Amino acid sequence: MNTSTRLVYQIVVLAIILCNYAFSYAQTTTQFGPNNFVEIQEGTNGFFADLDAGDRFSRDHDVVGDVNGDGILDIVVGARSDDDGATDAGAVYILFMNSDGTVQSNQKISMLAGGFTDVLSAGSFFGYGVAGVGDYDGDNVPDIAVSANSVPNNSIYIIHLNNDGTVKNYVKNENITSQGLSAIGDLNGDGRIDLVACHSNSNQGGNQRGAIQILFFDNASQVITANTVNINSVEGGFGNGLSNGDRFGGREVAMLGDIDNDGTKELAVGAFMSDGGKGAIWILSLDPMTYNVVSKLKITEGLNGFSDILTDGSNPNGTSGASFGHAMCAPGDLNGDGIPDLITGANQQNEGWGYILYLNADKTVKTYTRINNTDGGFGLVLAAEERFSRSISFIGDLRGDGTISVNMGGGAGGTGTLYLLNFKPCDFVQQPGNNHWSGGSTLFSNWSHAMQMLTSDSLTFEQCTFKAFETDAPYMTYNFNDGRCICKDSTATLTTSSELSTAFINECFSGFVTNIVEIPGWQNSAVVYPNPASADLYLSTTQSQFTAKDKLDLFTITGELLYSARLTNQQTKINVLPYPPGIYILNCIIDGTSSSYKFLKE
Repeated sequence: MNTSTRLVYQIVVLAIILCNYAFSYAQTTTQFGPNNFVEIQEGTNGFFADLDAGDRFSRDHDVVGDVNGDGILDIVVGARSDDDGATDAGAVYILFMNSDGTVQSNQKISMLAGGFTDVLSAGSFFGYGVAGVGDYDGDNVPDIAVSANSVPNNSIYIIHLNNDGTVKNYVKNENITSQGLSAIGDLNGDGRIDLVACHSNSNQGGNQRGAIQILFFDNASQVITANTVNINSVEGGFGNGLSNGDRFGGREVAMLGDIDNDGTKELAVGAFMSDGGKGAIWILSLDPMTYNVVSKLKITEGLNGFSDILTDGSNPNGTSGASFGHAMCAPGDLNGDGIPDLITGANQQNEGWGYILYLNADKTVKTYTRINNTDGGFGLVLAAEERFSRSISFIGDLRGDGTISVNMGGGAGGTGTLYLLNFKPCDFVQQPGNNHWSGGSTLFSNWSHAMQMLTSDSLTFEQCTFKAFETDAPYMTYNFNDGRCICKDSTATLTTSSELSTAFINECFSGFVTNIVEIPGWQNSAVVYPNPASADLYLSTTQSQFTAKDKLDLFTITGELLYSARLTNQQTKINVLPYPPGIYILNCIIDGTSSSYKFLKE
């Protein structure tokens, strides 16, 4: 490339990139979508605990914080049917994590392990509920709460941990029955994380209608009984709505915060056996002083925006229905609309289905996406009776790269399984005007151009972006009027739409996105990855023979040449670590053809 040609090229690069980014900042939506998952069970991905069949590992779990001080978040997992000391006495495990979601090591806490000295009875089910509560005793090591829900050990233990995950000491809060525990943040502003104890078997107001208790603790880790808030069909302002057998409370609740900006905080609570076993979720608005219910809204099949069909037939375990709302967590805003969303599940819907519920400001469901064997983009392979999503917890940014991790429990028989799902943020950049991607290969479509009609269900924008994630599509066309969704490969071209469709670029496409210079007839024979890149960037090509004219050049967004090298191999590694974060252009010349790739340096 001579000097004048290079100057023209740099001007073209700069003009196109600046043009693209001038509108992308105003018309970009960030969506969290599937990245990968790690399956944690006995003997896999670093977890070795000598579990027995029926221990029910992963029936409840939560993030603890960094227990061992290595900078990585750690997890507590219950195994409520462990037989240490007595049949079904129960146990919990502290999992010391690696940043990739595998287990570095673990510490068991039971009557026989980990320094726990209380005597548990057969059927105590210690570990039925677990929660991370932060540093309760001020020693800079995060602590945990554990419930044992059967008499005479129906208690909640605040366990102060050592750095190695063993028990430093504990406080036993007696006469509290809880089939699940949830940390809900510092609701009353006293500097300690508060808990909700879920008692779905409660007979308050009727047979197994269910109940929750909001628990506040003093600086000695003891429940302040006088401040406990009971919410059920006869207490706490809930009022009418629950029927016998609804099992209000479920496994976990989720604190959503003040989603409608009216001064009250919203708490999501499941009633997983309501509506004939289909299940439901109640969004409760809590008084900021008394924490009683001031208003509520029910979400179930066909009500308040949730339109999926839930099963209602008999299950192998003797129950009926889908158990929608059995477990849940609050992951934050996953679709970039400024409103917190909710992850829940229907663990007896087929193999067990997870759901992301995208919420409106009025607490109704805007739309949803499924996570199961065929939906969600994770590539899960779940057994027929897996009961995936029967427990759910939000971990946060385990990897330290902006992704978020969510744990879902499952396991068809055996010892129990924990699925750690990683979600990555991705920008979908809207192209100006009404356009669509034409030509190329179609990776997904619910629209027939020939018949001018949908060939399957109309999709929401969020559901369409998941299809782009699933198919690794660089280009997505969406029509906000009829819900058509078309995902195309990188050979598609931008074309004016007469049907008011909108074209988007998926910035998380694993290959190149922006092909600035292309000679007609040239077949793309190279890919640049990873994108974003932090240390090493790779250029891989199918070209097998090279000449002195084959080369690559690395430019800044303003066209400054940073690096130049000949291409001599099918894979070339470029060290981008010395360069500051930002947008860069890699230009390559292969067999006389020039092509450019935009990538992000983190």
